[in-house]
Amino acid sequence: MNNSFETDIVLKNSFQSSLIPSLCFGEGSLSSLDKIINSCKASSGRSKDSSLWFPAWEYAALFTGKSFLKNSGFLEIVNNIFKKNNLVLIPFEIPGEPSPANIDNAVKEMRNKNVSLVVAIGGGSVIDAGKAASIMIKQTGGVKEYLEGVGTKTLKSAKLPFAAIPTTSGTGSEATKNSVISIVGDNGFKKSLRHDIMVPDYAIIDPALLVSCPKSVTAWSGMDAVTQLIESYVSTKATIFTDSLCAPALKIAGRALPAAFADGANVEARSGMGWAAYVSGITLANAGLGVVHGISSPAGGFSSVPHGVICGTLLASATRYIIDKLFETDPLGEGKGLKKYAQVSSFLTGKEYTNIKDACSALVDLLGKWTEDFDMPSLKKYGFDEALAMKTAKVSDGKNSPVALNTDDIYKIIMERI
Repeated sequence: MNNSFETDIVLKNSFQSSLIPSLCFGEGSLSSLDKIINSCKASSGRSKDSSLWFPAWEYAALFTGKSFLKNSGFLEIVNNIFKKNNLVLIPFEIPGEPSPANIDNAVKEMRNKNVSLVVAIGGGSVIDAGKAASIMIKQTGGVKEYLEGVGTKTLKSAKLPFAAIPTTSGTGSEATKNSVISIVGDNGFKKSLRHDIMVPDYAIIDPALLVSCPKSVTAWSGMDAVTQLIESYVSTKATIFTDSLCAPALKIAGRALPAAFADGANVEARSGMGWAAYVSGITLANAGLGVVHGISSPAGGFSSVPHGVICGTLLASATRYIIDKLFETDPLGEGKGLKKYAQVSSFLTGKEYTNIKDACSALVDLLGKWTEDFDMPSLKKYGFDEALAMKTAKVSDGKNSPVALNTDDIYKIIMERI
């Protein structure tokens, strides 16, 4: 099977790429936070726009999860870096996916302290919270007024300097321009706060911060990253830019995710997944995502299911369903969609296949095996039944999936994991 990129097709498509952060990558790169602080200080105060002027540099906001930073010993390192720079940290703990109240309360305190810099060290939810607070401090009103599909206000292009430091490898939030804000319940929602300026100014990916990630979170977040890479690669909006990033990242993830799950102290595997997750953030921002993420937003609003769980538990069933639908109209596998899924199969498995059908079958088998090996929970554990599956399906969409999916299709995908 020819596994080369279809450059004759993708080069015909015009595209633009989004901004990406200034990246510090590798073991020990947490120490680069010192240089980042000094860089922010040096560049502050140069704008004539008073909303961008940060003269005080006395306080910085630090967003973290509930316990990791304290228990890992890295909090002392971070505190020492800020003390060295004469900055007082204002801490904010984000125990789960951030709510509007989490953001609004943090912003209020940040304004009272005249915070000059925002740093988020944690999983995707922690980074989303810090990212949202860094821009909301320069807006008027509450964050809910600016959420897509909820509010009516438009964000202005002003924020505090923001550094994202992930402790999980999943959402790629350290490279994206949106924050996901949630309210859970019957009328709940997961909506994005989005603006080009929200891309973090700096991202630090230090595998030493990833080795303590619990086994379950390693699996959930890792499957989220893989989902984002696959959905970006097969997206109808994919370009040679996103393809050239997704392909090597998928090859790395195919080896790194099982290795990190088997041995959390494997720094090489953690580094590989850190890179794969970061790249997935870039590719999703430029190529969009597919049906799994089209389901995850409403599912996370209606129930307490973590984002990584919904992605990881649905990936195999969604992939099989889409591949089967593609073969209905393309039995010989001559179309772009099936060719791309076959390429994904080779990337993840490290094997070459003689035909498209064998490659696609191997991909479905591998993702199914990962679902079992990583003990991905069923949606029933989070209260899903037939009624909630249909309720979710009705407000989900296939996004940029390579085949059109209606409510019934999406319902069937969800039901496979109940």
